[in-house]
Amino acid sequence: MKITWLGHSAFLLEESTGTRIVTDPYHSYVGFEMPEVEADVVTVSHAHKDHSFIQAVQGDPTVLNRVGAYEIGGVHMLAQRAYHDDKKGASRGDVLIFKYRMDGVDICHMGDIGEECNGMIVESLMPVNILLIPVGGNFTIDAKQAKEYVDHIMPDIVIPMHYKTKDCEFDIDKVNEFLNLFDDENVIYADSPTVEFDRADFDGEETKVLVLDKLSK
Repeated sequence: MKITWLGHSAFLLEESTGTRIVTDPYHSYVGFEMPEVEADVVTVSHAHKDHSFIQAVQGDPTVLNRVGAYEIGGVHMLAQRAYHDDKKGASRGDVLIFKYRMDGVDICHMGDIGEECNGMIVESLMPVNILLIPVGGNFTIDAKQAKEYVDHIMPDIVIPMHYKTKDCEFDIDKVNEFLNLFDDENVIYADSPTVEFDRADFDGEETKVLVLDKLSK
């Protein structure tokens, strides 16, 4: 299966069968525009326009924005509720965490989660091969809180998202705040927005942090 970072919290997930999923498409008010992309499914963690601008996705995708279990195009997906803040939703409401199983690989997109790590969330998500997690703080968990989730979920690969990039206009931290919490040998900088994985790639021995380039429009 392939993962392409489209910027912010948006990814294109592609199964070998051809099923394409876009996560959290965003409006250009983040500071840059979504690349042109087509999908069969769009998953939306919450209704803010930096996560729910489905007009940016071409084709006629099925939109998933509610708690539930789904199977589309051979891909099994599970959406569960979490809080967008550390006040049980009193400030920003709820978000959805999505988990996908593609080509035997378990991928988890944490949305705009804002609540601190707790056992109920961790147990409900495991096992996870690839964890897509916000690290920028302010509107989501910050770098240290994200690291705590990583330490408890113990994925094979972590791909950070929702952090300050060159054109981003949001008041959030850069990715370095998160990367500094890991040993240098466990941080990998990809020279591409797209990476490809096979079930055999994961040995469960240690967690690697993979920093992707954003796909340009």
